[in-house]
Amino acid sequence: MTATGALSITWYGHGTFLLVSPGGTRIAIDPWLTDNPACPADCKTIDRCDLILLTHGHSDHIGDVVPVARATGAQVVAPNELGHWLAKKGLKRVSRMNIGGSQTLAGIRVTMVHAAHSSSALEEDRLVYLGPATGYVLGFENGLTAYFAGDTGLFGDMRLLGEVHHPDIAFLPIGDHFTMGPEDAARACGLLGVRQVVPMHYGTFPQLTGTPAALRALVEPQGIRVLELKPGETAT
Repeated sequence: MTATGALSITWYGHGTFLLVSPGGTRIAIDPWLTDNPACPADCKTIDRCDLILLTHGHSDHIGDVVPVARATGAQVVAPNELGHWLAKKGLKRVSRMNIGGSQTLAGIRVTMVHAAHSSSALEEDRLVYLGPATGYVLGFENGLTAYFAGDTGLFGDMRLLGEVHHPDIAFLPIGDHFTMGPEDAARACGLLGVRQVVPMHYGTFPQLTGTPAALRALVEPQGIRVLELKPGETAT
């Protein structure tokens, strides 16, 4: 691992990211690559990572967790029920958590927090419940704190997350239909007290109509910067 002194963010489209921490820890979040129409052809694999964080069990968030975990040997972090389900799929390094818990892995403080969403998988034409949907607060080696919301609607306790964790940057869905749209994401920025936001979970499918431009128009007058990435693009 190479320490850069800054947080590196690569977006693979939809809700999938690869973060490289200031100390060089590589963190894949919600890996969905193979069938992800937003993911560029040259980004369909992740061959190096130390941690894989999963927010919930929908296929557009865990579609490639098994191959990525097996290829990299990464530690997988998941909500309790989803973690059990993945262990039955043969994954060995699964650290199960639940909302409110924290642990330090590869130098990163990982706290699992609430998300207002659902979590399930379709197996043999039946839905399998995979526990709560979640988000994460990540504490990095240099003191930077990031809030990764996962798929969620707006909820009032985002204000409490801001008061407790003081995130510097938030990763928020803006697509609407299945998650918040830009208007509620802008409200979330205010509740969280962040000064920078990375929009995600938009544009992948026709139903996901929210845009970074709409979010920017709402939050930049408040001094909140929108970090808009193209799929496959990396920002530091």
